[in-house]
Amino acid sequence: MTELTLSIFDPNTLLPHRAGIAGLALALSVINPNDVPINWDVTEDAVNLSWSCSDKEAVLGLLQQTYRLQDGYLDVPALNLDQQGKYIFSEGVTTTFLQHGKQRQQNKQPVTLTFLIDEGQPEISRSFRLVEDCYYTRDFKEAFNAKGKFKPEIPVKGHHLPGLVECFAHGAYQESPEGFLALVFLPLACSYYQLSGYRSAVVIPEVKNISKWVRRRKNYSGSTYRDFRSSSSGESGLRFLLQEKLIEDNKQWRVDYCEVYQLGKQQWDGSQSYLKQAVYRVRVDDEILDLYDSAFQFFKPQVRTNDKGETWLAISKVLPWLCDNLIASKPWYLGFYEWKKQNELYEKKGLVSMSQYLDALEQTFFDAVQGAFSSYLREQIVQAQKQGREPDYPQVTNKVINRLQRPSTQQDFAKTMVDFLSRYRSKATRGVGGEIYQWLHKDNQWKQARDLALLAIASYTGKGKDGKSEIPEEVLDESISEAEEGFEMSI
Repeated sequence: MTELTLSIFDPNTLLPHRAGIAGLALALSVINPNDVPINWDVTEDAVNLSWSCSDKEAVLGLLQQTYRLQDGYLDVPALNLDQQGKYIFSEGVTTTFLQHGKQRQQNKQPVTLTFLIDEGQPEISRSFRLVEDCYYTRDFKEAFNAKGKFKPEIPVKGHHLPGLVECFAHGAYQESPEGFLALVFLPLACSYYQLSGYRSAVVIPEVKNISKWVRRRKNYSGSTYRDFRSSSSGESGLRFLLQEKLIEDNKQWRVDYCEVYQLGKQQWDGSQSYLKQAVYRVRVDDEILDLYDSAFQFFKPQVRTNDKGETWLAISKVLPWLCDNLIASKPWYLGFYEWKKQNELYEKKGLVSMSQYLDALEQTFFDAVQGAFSSYLREQIVQAQKQGREPDYPQVTNKVINRLQRPSTQQDFAKTMVDFLSRYRSKATRGVGGEIYQWLHKDNQWKQARDLALLAIASYTGKGKDGKSEIPEEVLDESISEAEEGFEMSI
């Protein structure tokens, strides 16, 4: 008689183990007790297992009811996936837990899949190599001795838990039977995302109550291809936590913390495409999730078609930079100076929409800069009219941006900003000298002020005397169109 207790409060468990225990509970929730030689009991903090047969017979019987290969996809009945969901799960697992070629075998000839992203838009075409065999449907020889009994220590390869094993110099990571079982069921508890540049991300959730997590997971409607594509690892964590918030209103049991493993190429290993590159620990509050939700709507992926009729999902370049700030609890616009230097094209309309999410002090400085720019713009318009030509709005904007980018010290930036605000006076600067002084001199926050000032110029639309935008609509549309050419193509 074998009895095992897998507890999320065991001091030897890591976050992946606790999520794996929850994944095991989810698998058990849809299995008919008559179909496996195992008895079980699931509580709020543990899964208790017992069986009278050999360990190998019990575990393989459980895994056969959990993981199946069907029509070239890795299917898990407990997840209740539709066709698109099966593709996402299969692609997600094969580029994370099964990323090594020895852990799965796929058909060499890819098939073409199509997904509808938006009504009235062209379908997205994706190629996928159907799965013919994988680790989770094998015999797990490394876990048992000749008599079918668990080995006291079971070797776990790094590709089964991305990022756990940093170096193979001292051999494989050794796990207890309980820890090994938890990691085998970990894929059921995770969410998967495809990043640009042949990278992937797997999100591992915090589990505080197994029973409630299983019930909540069953309410999850599944992912679409739009959900599967993410601009960055940081956004993957935010998107996962936002989904959890939408599923569970009760903060006590909601998943509010996760780890994101980013996988991709490493210079020291040319044979594997999805090795650990970074780990993000994401814990944010509802205010940040709401801000991310708005940002996603402003910089939502768009279906694009090239001259050959090929379609892909264009991903924003603004969103990953913005999300990196959010997961670090920094102002969303922080680092705009550096980001702007690397990305000359940007989605201007999205930045205009995001500028409404500034606090009172930020708004004061932001308005002051835009007021001065409005005065400068009117001066340039008058000069162009005298010369009998149309004003070159992009050139005018870049001229001011370059002027504000040039200073590299607090003293120089403060001098440049004061000169700009004084020379091009506006109503927005009246009576706010103290607030502006704080931005330029207090607590060494001049770099944040520079980011905010550049954002004010880059997102300026303004209102003329007739109530219309001072920047023509075609200029705004052109900036969007050009930025989309710089969007990263889905791979």
